[in-house]
Amino acid sequence: MSRVLLYRALGLGDFLTAVPAYRAVRRAFPAYDVVLAAPRPLQPLAVLSQAVDTFLPTAELAVPAWCGAAPEVAVNLHGSGPQSHQVLTALRPERLVAYASTGLGIAGPAWRADEHEVARWCRLLDESGIPAHPGDLDLAVPEQPSPRAAATVLHPGAADPARRWPAQRFAALARALRADGHDVVVTGVESERELAETVARAGGLDEDAVLAGGLDLEALAALVADARLVVCGDTGVAHLATAYRTPSVLLFGAMPPALWGPPAGRAEHTVLWHSELMTGRSATGPHPALRAITVDEALAATRRAGQLRQQPAP
Repeated sequence: MSRVLLYRALGLGDFLTAVPAYRAVRRAFPAYDVVLAAPRPLQPLAVLSQAVDTFLPTAELAVPAWCGAAPEVAVNLHGSGPQSHQVLTALRPERLVAYASTGLGIAGPAWRADEHEVARWCRLLDESGIPAHPGDLDLAVPEQPSPRAAATVLHPGAADPARRWPAQRFAALARALRADGHDVVVTGVESERELAETVARAGGLDEDAVLAGGLDLEALAALVADARLVVCGDTGVAHLATAYRTPSVLLFGAMPPALWGPPAGRAEHTVLWHSELMTGRSATGPHPALRAITVDEALAATRRAGQLRQQPAP
């Protein structure tokens, strides 16, 4: 069988912004085996994208463990190159779809630094003769039930400290939302469990509200898909909320939402961002544009967003 290789060996948010590109390739090559090279934890989401036939666990900028004949088509959805281009040319594909690299002699569309991440990969495909639709971001809902039905999800962590809204503000928000009748849970990866516990304790939540470190990506997807509301920074969880059209309040700082925020036309997502503070960055802790978002500002936004998916009273 002919095979096409998609290369996107990055994290959760990166994976989700490329879902329209995966689907475009699936439509363009219906008889091919569509292979996605990405980090192993993302495999459940590759299934939920309904665009991938074979998942190939791959570390960032590593050559995929490809077996058999070279891929007929390889699509570089990883970056502008040259490293990611070299990863794919090592497999000797018959056709490489990638952004242009004059140093490597690779022809293709020109890279634009000021382009939304979803639009970037759709444009690469469009200009390579593969029609893509930036709005095609929705994921299938996991078959497993939510680990906490109809919860309001607070996700205080982020890989970069500059993207973490202060924990005490998340705690104040948790306390207010609980008083409003929300069933609040706190999520995060295992390394963020202490942060989640701090938010929960200060927010007056029970111990079982801390889900950080206890969910794989499929369970997290099920939680977000069924959630009443999601509140988080510029993280992969924000993109999960977009993928399931779950009402969300997204707290942005260093990165303009025009590049990584939810797509236009989806009223269920509210972005808070103080663009006037984009010129500067603290040496440690949250970016000034993120730190400027007050609890009152976030609470007002969550109360508006929380009305979009009302849950019946128990």
